[in-house]
Amino acid sequence: MTLAGGTEDLLRELAPQVLGALVRRHGHFDACEDAVQEALLAATLQWPGEGVPDNPRGWLITVASRRLTDELRSEYARARRETLVATRTPADEFRSPAADAGRAGGQDDTLTLLFLCCHPALSPASQVALTLRAVGGLTTAQIAHAFLVPEATMAQRISRAKQRIRSTGIPFTPPPEPERAERLRVVLHVLYLIFNEGYTATSGPDLQRPELAGEAIRLARMVRGLLPGDGEVAGLLALMVLTDARRPARTGPGGSLIPLAEQDRSRWNGEAAAEGVALITDVLAWAPLGPYQLQAAIAAVHAEATCAEETDWPQILALYRLLERLAPNPMVTLNHAVALAMVKGPQAGLDLLRNLEADERVAGHHRLHAVRAHLLETAGDREAARAGYREAARRTTSLPEQRYLETRAARLAQAER
Repeated sequence: MTLAGGTEDLLRELAPQVLGALVRRHGHFDACEDAVQEALLAATLQWPGEGVPDNPRGWLITVASRRLTDELRSEYARARRETLVATRTPADEFRSPAADAGRAGGQDDTLTLLFLCCHPALSPASQVALTLRAVGGLTTAQIAHAFLVPEATMAQRISRAKQRIRSTGIPFTPPPEPERAERLRVVLHVLYLIFNEGYTATSGPDLQRPELAGEAIRLARMVRGLLPGDGEVAGLLALMVLTDARRPARTGPGGSLIPLAEQDRSRWNGEAAAEGVALITDVLAWAPLGPYQLQAAIAAVHAEATCAEETDWPQILALYRLLERLAPNPMVTLNHAVALAMVKGPQAGLDLLRNLEADERVAGHHRLHAVRAHLLETAGDREAARAGYREAARRTTSLPEQRYLETRAARLAQAER
């Protein structure tokens, strides 16, 4: 029997809170994560027939705690287990809570869990996988499917991440205040990576993976609920919502890519765009300026234009210049070059791109070749543009992007005949 959508959403919301409560109490992140997965499975099987408990969080904690206790009992001698639990657990927490007993502060555990999953000791790929598994509540199979890798490969990645946490002795505590801002930056970057992979897949037959983008937005909303006074958290959420609003218009028949300038903006999600514009407008009025806020402001300028011709490119150019000073990045420079070309002509954009040719972070990236080809085409150099599109198509691993770039090259070839 399957769960109704609302109950399924409830389980995903509760999963990180339950896991956080168990890890805080017992340690053993890997064993706790397994116990929570078993509790979620038990809920999936029992709740449809028996109904959702009055306190579903307490029910899950109780079931998971029992599973964990059984696991610890089988792995360790009783004396060692009791000593370990005693050193980690306050005296008033030796008993698992009753199914109808709540506990304050569970959401604090969720934020601590995010910090743990995004710990600098883990690789970026491990941070993403563990966040989706432990905080997002996705199964290993779902994560593997989203990233187009075998389930066994993703299982190994997640297992190695858990082993790394255990071997390095990373504590389940909020980072100390001097480290908090940097650790939060890593958390936001992980959510940003998840969203970007969902919005424009780096490989495979589909341009977009909406389930990943949606999960990133859900997690960003969760973090904003935990940290409502952080401007960059709000900025990241606004950026995601504004960008995702374009999703319905980004693909044509057969999943073909439609670039921003050619999209039918009546197909954009107007409600999401309005939410994003309102959010970034509000946060810019009170928060210290940050990179995600600037990117959201740029997305808001696009959202406020009813058609591509009405885009306020001078404002976008000013925002990119500010973003490049605040957070220098080759991808920012790429977008800066496009905005500069729209305001001052393609040659100005091409001149800016020359600064990236020696930057090994982007020199071999297909986007550099694609942007250069676009600016060359705008400048009237069709032969060089055609070669650039073909080189970009050769370098990308996304089939929709590859088809789009090859089509642009073919059109230029036909125009020269």
